[in-house]
Amino acid sequence: MDARYQLFLQGNQLHSSDLTTGPAKPALLRYLSEHPNLKKFEPLLRLASDEFAVDPALLKAVMAAESGFNPGAISPKGAIGLMQLMPATAERYGLQGDKNKTVEQKLTDPAINIRLGARYLRDLHRMFPNQQQLVLASYNAGEGAVQQYKNTIPPYPETRNYVQLVTQFYQLYQSQSPAAKNAVAVFARSSQGLKRIFMTIPGRRNMPASPTATE
Repeated sequence: MDARYQLFLQGNQLHSSDLTTGPAKPALLRYLSEHPNLKKFEPLLRLASDEFAVDPALLKAVMAAESGFNPGAISPKGAIGLMQLMPATAERYGLQGDKNKTVEQKLTDPAINIRLGARYLRDLHRMFPNQQQLVLASYNAGEGAVQQYKNTIPPYPETRNYVQLVTQFYQLYQSQSPAAKNAVAVFARSSQGLKRIFMTIPGRRNMPASPTATE
C-alpha cells in the first residue's frame, strides 16, 4: 500500500448503500461515475453502441467492473484492456497480429477493445435474448459455463458477484442518462433503425414474464 492506492469500500458497503442518490453512495461509485476516461472514451462508446445495438450504459458498466477504465489493464488470466478481452476471443472475431503489433498489443487500443467487447456482448444477447444476467454471466465465465448449468448463472462466487456488480454499475450509468429516467430499454438501439425493444416499465408488476416484442 502506497500513495497509488485509495480505499473505496470495506466489507459489504457496496451492496448496502443506495447506488444512485444520497450521501451514503460509496466512494467507489462516485469515482466511477465521474471517471475522466468516461468522457475521453465517450465517442468510441457511442460508435460501438450504434454499430452493435448495445446500450452505452451497459458498455460503461462492464468496462468499470472489468478494468476501472484502464486501457492497459491485464488480468492474471491474460484478459486485456478496457473490456478485458482474452486474445482467443479477439482472434475468434478476426483480430490478428502482424509484423508491427501482436494481438495482445492491439487489444490495448481502446477503439479495437471497445468495439470487440460490444460485438461480444451483442452476440451473447442473441444467444440469451432479454436475459441480461445470463449475458453478463457469460461475459465473465463464458457462454459454455452458462449452458452447462442449463442457462442459469453458474454457481461460481466470482461470477455471481460480477453479475451483481455490473448490474449495479449499469443502474448507476443509466441513471445519468436522460432517456432512462422512467424506463429501461436494454439493447434497444440499432444502426439500421429500431427493430425490437424490450421494455420494463416501473409500476407494471402485472405484466407477463416474457414481454411481447414490438416490431
